[in-house]
Amino acid sequence: MSTEDAGPVFDGVKIGRPATRALLAAGYRALSDLPDDLDTLLTLHGVGPKAVRLLREVLSSAP
Repeated sequence: MSTEDAGPVFDGVKIGRPATRALLAAGYRALSDLPDDLDTLLTLHGVGPKAVRLLREVLSSAP
């Protein structure tokens, strides 16, 4: 998958195209790849508070 046309979904979570593109460009390919402190993702251009909130919700509800 190219980071240019990544779409709005990252590993099943609809976070938007810019956030998805930023995560993929930073080397994250799955939820399990994300750092424990999701707030560090806010430093990535394209990742905003809404995307971090959505990711946090999904990760906190995972078994």
